[in-house]
Amino acid sequence: MTDPRTVRLTVAQATVEFLAHQWSERDGQRQKLFAGCFGIFGHGNVAGIGQALLQHETAALEAGEKPGLPYVLARNEQAMVHTSVAYARQLDRVQTWVCTASVGPGSSNMLTGAALATINRIPVLLLPSDTFATRRSAPVLQELELPHAGDVSVNDAFRPLSAFFDRVDRPEQLPAALLSAMRVLTDPAATGAVTLSLPQDVQAEAHDWPVELFADRTWHIAVPPPERARIAEAAAVIRSARRPMIVAGGGVHYSQAEDALADLCRATGIPVGETQAGKGSLLHGDPRLAGAVGSTGTTAANALARDADVVIGIGTRWSDFTTASRTAFQSGDVRFVNINVAPIDAAKHAGVMVLADAREALVALGEELAGWSVDDSYLDEQARLWAAWDAEVEASYHPSPEVTGALADGLLTQGQVLGLVNELSDPRDVVLCAAGSMPGDLHKQWRVRDRRGYHVEYGYSCMGYEVPASLGIRLADETRDVFAMVGDGGYLMMPTELVTAVQEGIKVIVVLVQNHGFHSIGSLSEELGSQRFGTQYRYRDDAGRLDGAVLPVDLAANARSLGAQVIEVHTAEAFADAVRTAKAGPSDVPVVIHVDTDPLVYAPDSLSWWDVPVSQTSHLDSTREAYDRYLAHAATQRQHLRPATGPTTRSHDRGAS
Repeated sequence: MTDPRTVRLTVAQATVEFLAHQWSERDGQRQKLFAGCFGIFGHGNVAGIGQALLQHETAALEAGEKPGLPYVLARNEQAMVHTSVAYARQLDRVQTWVCTASVGPGSSNMLTGAALATINRIPVLLLPSDTFATRRSAPVLQELELPHAGDVSVNDAFRPLSAFFDRVDRPEQLPAALLSAMRVLTDPAATGAVTLSLPQDVQAEAHDWPVELFADRTWHIAVPPPERARIAEAAAVIRSARRPMIVAGGGVHYSQAEDALADLCRATGIPVGETQAGKGSLLHGDPRLAGAVGSTGTTAANALARDADVVIGIGTRWSDFTTASRTAFQSGDVRFVNINVAPIDAAKHAGVMVLADAREALVALGEELAGWSVDDSYLDEQARLWAAWDAEVEASYHPSPEVTGALADGLLTQGQVLGLVNELSDPRDVVLCAAGSMPGDLHKQWRVRDRRGYHVEYGYSCMGYEVPASLGIRLADETRDVFAMVGDGGYLMMPTELVTAVQEGIKVIVVLVQNHGFHSIGSLSEELGSQRFGTQYRYRDDAGRLDGAVLPVDLAANARSLGAQVIEVHTAEAFADAVRTAKAGPSDVPVVIHVDTDPLVYAPDSLSWWDVPVSQTSHLDSTREAYDRYLAHAATQRQHLRPATGPTTRSHDRGAS
């Protein structure tokens, strides 16, 4: 007799049914945890998760309902993880997608996406298919065989790349694995890629499941308050400062702390430098905004960072680009206060650790600092530094006739391209980038006018992220146009999801900047004495080097062949018209704007450094000169080991003598 308290389903069917009933909640707002499932089917998941998704969709449609876990066919397994990550980031990590792939290369193609998600602390659920748990047909097609271990598969490569990993070798293991996966996906301090490896025979295995497993389940995303003692300690350090500075990271956005940050800065006069993930924490025009900080920072933020005596990091990982490889903060007296939900980040630079949600901590810190502010002279300095930098950006957006007159026919500068998109897009539109020279140029120059208007993936800086991620952002919010800024190198890595955009009627605007090579790495190569070797897309010359004529690659034709509307431009006026046309066009057709730029016209210099080692010995003059420069910069690196704690040494309360 069948137990009425159980239901008989395969492991794959139970997984899909469970995922369709998961919800997340933060600050009283409840939403589905999973918007849907991206997938590419092959042996391993076509008869497991694939069949389960078909059954789930069929039952919903027959009932006149929408599937609780709708399926979307992707074109590349890495790309579908990128799309999911962008979706989750755009929605402050309260929702994400599931990604399923077949045995072997299909699943291992998701490894890069898993690393990107975990490094950036963005939730995504991966369901890579695995070989037979029973091993009765081993070795199967695409199975890894190792002479020293019989229980290892390619999916074990996900272990170091995942915030949580489990392999379900028996149906009885599934409930615990699913519940653990949900716990990590909704933990703001521990989230990232969550991987459940599903052997193909286990996916199709039937089991009697308790009906309670498939009830709606809501996972609360914690908003941890700070300890009052830690806030008091942080406030004491800040009150002792004459030149404090805030470094705003992605945690400001994920905790929706932008207003709390603006309030604190308005009351205290503390300036803000932004990481890539934190850009937009203050909007363009805020008097306390100093812009990007670090290796791709503004001269304003970097000048303030150089002399800061207290640095308050809010939701930042303190990556090498943010610290300019530990050369950004040069004051011998500098101390750090770190506000973060993750202990690994809060403990860096020997700072005061405030383990808390950024918004909650900023509100509490504002109360503790009531009546205190920086001196007026420091406010004046901030204004002068920003005005000088903003003039540099304006000159990059609108280059002089001397600059434009030196360009070859049909070429624009990258600064012109960014400026035109910035000025012609709506404030709520989203600019997107991930790798090459454009992330640095955007970090320094883009004027953010909406808290969700800037999306640059720079934790992993993964070439190929741009096109698939643009789909994720648009799926997260169809009321915003998305401008994916991508160079020819990044575009060639992963243009395939334009087909998915056509399939699903997703309008994205891809600005394809053609400069015939790797602009960023070419510049870095030259700086390191390697003379742009191997960074240009060219024929071989008579000497056998890749320094010949430009390759006859037509990326506009490629984009057109994938189903996108393509607009080719060769002047600034035509580019401006193309942006207007793309924005006014149909809401269900992806657009690619193809523009040629001069890779040798650079953005304004940040006067900062990034540590990339140079050959210590060489017979090339260029390399020896680069090594001398490297040693000079490396000599300024600091470890920041001074404890931040200590009594208040002076007061700057308003009206204090």
